[in-house]
Amino acid sequence: MKNLSHLFFTISILMLCSCGGDTSVKNETKALPTYDQTIQLPEGFKAIVVSDSIGVMARHIAVRDNGDMYVQMRKPKEGMALTALRDTNGDGRADIVERFGNQTGSGIQIQDNYLYCSSYEAVYRYTLEEGKLLPKEDSRVIIASGFPEQRSHPDKTFALDGKGGLYVNVGAPSNACMTEARTQGSPGLDPCPQLDRQAGVWKFDANKLLQMQEKDGHRYASGIRNSIAIEWNNETNSLFVLQHGRDQLSQFFPDLFNDEQNAELPSEEFFELKDGDFCGWPYCYYDHFQNKKVLAPEYGGDTKTEGRCSDAIQPIVAFPGHMAPNDLIFYTGNQFPAKYKNGAFIAFHGSWNRAPLPQKGYFVAFVPFENGKPSGDWETFAEGFAGTDNLDSPRNAKHRPTGLVLGPDGSMYITDSRVGKIWKVVYEG
Repeated sequence: MKNLSHLFFTISILMLCSCGGDTSVKNETKALPTYDQTIQLPEGFKAIVVSDSIGVMARHIAVRDNGDMYVQMRKPKEGMALTALRDTNGDGRADIVERFGNQTGSGIQIQDNYLYCSSYEAVYRYTLEEGKLLPKEDSRVIIASGFPEQRSHPDKTFALDGKGGLYVNVGAPSNACMTEARTQGSPGLDPCPQLDRQAGVWKFDANKLLQMQEKDGHRYASGIRNSIAIEWNNETNSLFVLQHGRDQLSQFFPDLFNDEQNAELPSEEFFELKDGDFCGWPYCYYDHFQNKKVLAPEYGGDTKTEGRCSDAIQPIVAFPGHMAPNDLIFYTGNQFPAKYKNGAFIAFHGSWNRAPLPQKGYFVAFVPFENGKPSGDWETFAEGFAGTDNLDSPRNAKHRPTGLVLGPDGSMYITDSRVGKIWKVVYEG
């Protein structure tokens, strides 16, 4: 038995040696992800911190097929307006962070090896090269511009339909198109001149350079105060947006609304858009307590009368007011459980005007879809961003979710505009 044991030992040594002289590569393990407890997720989901802080006012995010990430900044960092990130060891955390570009704003998307991004004034496009993280600065071209100058709601977020269509959000430059802006009791302008070129979505050719809004654009839909969250759905072959509802009902019309009603109204509306649709702003707003669209007080509304609002399209989902939906994606990956397939994820950036009630939003919601339509109640998917349940001001929020995108592996990325934190949400159920 002693000789037999010695024989087995000798054979084992010879087998180990035959694997090659340098065994260090064989013993090398892939870097493991570090999970983050800042946000709360459903059971089986975990969050990996891609970056702790790429800079304040980090907005929307795009991810390339190779996993490279690009974030549009609303405030420059190191003098640059776009941040590029790369994870080289597969642990989910970006170990390369680079900056480029000088156009600050919101909205970014990748299509056909092009990186589309936007400022307050225009939509641009960079050419992405194989294997390179940064595009060349001289590859940047203007796709669409010539929009009206405005201080309120200037972001030109956009969606691409993959068939040559580019859909650009042009926000309204006001709260409710009042004769005297944000003045108690002031009536609304009728007709509202802002509907001519603003407060809607304009369609352009995604492949044509130097287009101008009035000359080359087509007003696809109107009556939308501001749709920062805008996305094309390939399953339904249609455009979806979420509207930022108007503010200050009780301040301007205290005889009709109290502060508690003002905190909840009007609803944040989720629309499916077709060419030519009118969504109602500024003449109408949606009341989710009554489940109907009613006439705005600036246009003679009494909180119940429907009036001309019967001609406006209805939302597919109505959320409580002032939560600021800032991004929208449809889950087309295969990593998450089946209930999430083709459903909508929405990033709510958070409110500022819900006093005396606590501020609301600051979470990512999920809306289940079936056959291209909402199929159940919406639910909270990711929360805890604000750091407290009794937030009195957005300035005191720890984080504010802003951008969403799917990765090539079916994971979901979330950006934060407070410090520029980025999470990668994975399912490991």
